[in-house]
Amino acid sequence: MKKCKAVLMVVLISVFAATAADAPKLTFKFTTIEIKGAQDTRVFGTNNAGTMVGAYIDSGGVDHGFMLKGKKVTTLDDPKGTITNCAGINSAGDIVGYYINSSGAEQAFLHHGKTFTDIGPAGATSSEAFGINDKGSIAGYFVDAQGAQHGFVRKGMKYKQLDAPGATSTLAWGINNNGLVSVQWIDSSGRTNGAIYNGTKYTKIEVPGAVSCYPHGIDSAGDVVYSWTDSAGVFHGALRTGGKVYKFDDPKGTNGTYGDGINDHNLVVGVYHTSGGSVAEAFKATY
Repeated sequence: MKKCKAVLMVVLISVFAATAADAPKLTFKFTTIEIKGAQDTRVFGTNNAGTMVGAYIDSGGVDHGFMLKGKKVTTLDDPKGTITNCAGINSAGDIVGYYINSSGAEQAFLHHGKTFTDIGPAGATSSEAFGINDKGSIAGYFVDAQGAQHGFVRKGMKYKQLDAPGATSTLAWGINNNGLVSVQWIDSSGRTNGAIYNGTKYTKIEVPGAVSCYPHGIDSAGDVVYSWTDSAGVFHGALRTGGKVYKFDDPKGTNGTYGDGINDHNLVVGVYHTSGGSVAEAFKATY
């Protein structure tokens, strides 16, 4: 595992408020997260202690996974991979994500203690893991031998395949401590839709006015953070809480905002783009 001497640079940004059409104002306070020397930085997940995980690209153009705890950055590179992305973390500090293997395929992993372990349903040709709850259940997706994409939930050592009704492909991202799973799925028209899966039923959760929506992290109360696209194809963030949806954009982003992770203490994390969309910066936002 590589180690880097990274310094966290935190810049507090001015307050940005956004509303859904029928919702009262909700105020988001944004902070930019940067790793010194990185070309770009992405944060995908956070736990209840505020520890964050994600990936950064170093000065040589190589992707590394990382964990940010307080001001300490720890680089996490799966020794079997050429590229590592960390996507989810639970209260125990267990981390899930994926790496690119020698064949160029994505391989989901679980990082526990100092050990990386490959995970994913038997027969998968590629897989990625995005969410892990405090019980150790994991959500992600895999591609089967026929090239079809399915979501999965791993409880213990058992996998359950997820296929939303009418979907041509399904991806599971977040899983909360009650076992609710945030799911994005593509229908026959090519539109990406959002749903919550409770173990037996898929319930659609849409962002008003979105062309496509991508539910990502989900907290213990069932609140969800999204990415979504408008009619121009630009990405924005959104938060579903108390049954209402609040849209947001990081004010420093000039080419899109993505909502990715959430915890139980009114914190969301994600990514915004600058410089024509080619440079990614990470943010955290309280609300």
